[in-house]
Amino acid sequence: MTVDINTPVRLVAISGSIRRASHCTAVLRSLTPLLPPTVTMELLPLDDVPLYNGDLDGDTLPPAVKRLKAAIAEADGLVICSPEYNYGIPGVLKNAIDWASRPGFASPLKDKLALIMTASPGTAGGVRAQAQIRDALSATLARPLVRQHIAIANVANRIQDGKLVDEPTLNFIKAGLDDLINEIHWQAARTKQA
Repeated sequence: MTVDINTPVRLVAISGSIRRASHCTAVLRSLTPLLPPTVTMELLPLDDVPLYNGDLDGDTLPPAVKRLKAAIAEADGLVICSPEYNYGIPGVLKNAIDWASRPGFASPLKDKLALIMTASPGTAGGVRAQAQIRDALSATLARPLVRQHIAIANVANRIQDGKLVDEPTLNFIKAGLDDLINEIHWQAARTKQA
């Protein structure tokens, strides 16, 4: 099987926080310099995504939901960075996953590779939320990357001027991004061979 590492890759980044000065959004904005030239990443805001309502889940979706689903469908992989609220997944992220999961078992999330990260001002780095995010994505038939958790503890101390500047943390995230990109290339090669 031939793997072409020069094939363009499109990633969509989703922050689990809609706060203007979100640490998770700052982390995601810091990742572009870590990507190879053939990889692009778009930050997808969740500010306008309404609460999931099955009555609105029909042929005429709310515009923000249409944008969310289209961006995920067109992406080769997802990069999610989320805080942890009360030991769990933030409502805004769970809501986005619920919208994107429709129609069930045939949604844009099906077979989508995802790198999950959490960040917290606390010492655990939001790691407890990772299991819930992973479970929610797995229920949609997405493919969360199986690798060492990226949980950024004391995140406020690692950010300056809206950017993640801590070199060891950036290197650890880069390894995760490399794993995601490699898996995307392998998936593409397997699909081409089939």
